[in-house]
Amino acid sequence: MVSELDLPAGYATLLAEAKDAIHGSRQRAYLAVNAELLQLYWRLGRLMSQQWAIEGWGTKIVERLSADLRSEFPEMTGLSLRNLRYMRSFAEAWPDESMLQRTVARVPWGHNIELLDRLKSPDERRWYGARAVDGGWSRPTLVEQIKSKLHLRAGTATTNFDVALAPPHSALMQELTKDPYSLEFLGLTDGAAERTLEDALVAHVQRFLLELGQGFAFIGRQHRVEVGEQDFFIDLLFFHAPSVRYVVLELKRSEFTPEAIGKLNFYVNVVDAQLRNEFHQPTIGLLLCTSRNESMVRYTLSGISTPLAVAGYTLEQMPPDALGALPAETGLIRSVEAALDEFHDRQG
Repeated sequence: MVSELDLPAGYATLLAEAKDAIHGSRQRAYLAVNAELLQLYWRLGRLMSQQWAIEGWGTKIVERLSADLRSEFPEMTGLSLRNLRYMRSFAEAWPDESMLQRTVARVPWGHNIELLDRLKSPDERRWYGARAVDGGWSRPTLVEQIKSKLHLRAGTATTNFDVALAPPHSALMQELTKDPYSLEFLGLTDGAAERTLEDALVAHVQRFLLELGQGFAFIGRQHRVEVGEQDFFIDLLFFHAPSVRYVVLELKRSEFTPEAIGKLNFYVNVVDAQLRNEFHQPTIGLLLCTSRNESMVRYTLSGISTPLAVAGYTLEQMPPDALGALPAETGLIRSVEAALDEFHDRQG
């Protein structure tokens, strides 16, 4: 075996490219297998849906179908009573097979179950499904995003991006914002102090990066910058890799004031001058505050050329009717059924 010292100069590049090729091939293989599996589930679901519509069969027939299929294909998982029911719901939710092939086939089956259980609108299912694929969301992450009503919060912060950024960056960065940002995972109450909030965000930075959106990297807290022989400290500094830009985030445990925008504007300009290089896009500033008057925010942002955004945030859990955080009775029943089905699957 060749030692590290005897390796040729181009070996590291060869190894990196070989790894990329293997990872890419595995990913394509997984997507192909997933698409074929969902196509099978859709076909089985359509057969059941059509036959049930004609014959009006009940649960006992589904139980018998599950038993017969598992007897015929003992090596195959996914033929439980519960899964067959989901297949039928899946086919009825996506009656157009071409739509299945274009979008839903990229979403893993477990994710599709959550979309069926938690969302009634096909448009919302498509929206969350696409973002789950693009962001590489796990199943629990998908559930969290649905519970927090992400589709209602995405792209809704008050900004001046339409005049401060050139297209298409203005639209892309607007879509990246949220209002309000959901910080319930910190376990704090509305009485928490500003420094306590900052401490908690840093302690839970991985979860906070998920809430910010895909592609954010944490640079640091209380990031020191020097201007005119004076030290200033930015609350939180991030870098957004997809758009290649710094993002300055300022936290306020109070309602919005125009003075806060002046401070944020100052920090963004300093970062542009001291940290941004020729390959970076303009730095963006994001102010999070407890509440704000929309007219006051818009008047304050008017005439400012620096790209800035203002949004609220929630520390305590939103009302159940907004979040759907507590499982309904049907959800609890499904959980029990899932556990029983899994047990039967293992028993063969």
